[in-house]
Amino acid sequence: MAQPAGPYEAALAAIDAEHAKDPKKITVDGADVPYELHYAQKCTSYLSKHTPDASEALRLAVRAQHFRRWEVPRDSYPMTRVGYLTWRTHLKKRQADYVARICDEVGYKLDVTNRVSGLIRKEGLKDNEETQVLEDVACLVFLDDQFEQFEKEHNEEKILNILRKTWGKMTEKGHELALQIPMSGRPQELVQKALAG
Repeated sequence: MAQPAGPYEAALAAIDAEHAKDPKKITVDGADVPYELHYAQKCTSYLSKHTPDASEALRLAVRAQHFRRWEVPRDSYPMTRVGYLTWRTHLKKRQADYVARICDEVGYKLDVTNRVSGLIRKEGLKDNEETQVLEDVACLVFLDDQFEQFEKEHNEEKILNILRKTWGKMTEKGHELALQIPMSGRPQELVQKALAG
């Protein structure tokens, strides 16, 4: 008879079950995978490289940082800087609230639930080591998994600005891992140009 899953395994399964509902698909190794499930798995992969001994709270927050994001598309807010920041703030709160409910349902104590939701909201960025790890992971997945498409959709000035901002958000450990991401052609040229100043 199988042993009942602990709260971490139960929470992870519930989070991934929601990620699997993303209607957007991406082809990975010849199979169509829901994009947010792919994104979450990439985040976990980078976390294991960055901080192999991460706490359960950080592992859950990293896995859930885009929780049901597809339900609130970017264009549902004004396509301005203020609109972007408002969208991001709304998403962080919404995602944190959903995941806090999952943590409660699987039996986590309030301190762990609060820690997970605080990390998803990126509270204490630059002051809190775990929040900064989550930020590093998000930046690494952007560079590894999203940058090539982003580069095709924007002008060079915007791309260089975003790359410099992304680099500025990261720790030295994040930089070290970012420089190991295989890139070639135009994406590689842009990264080199951005880092050269």
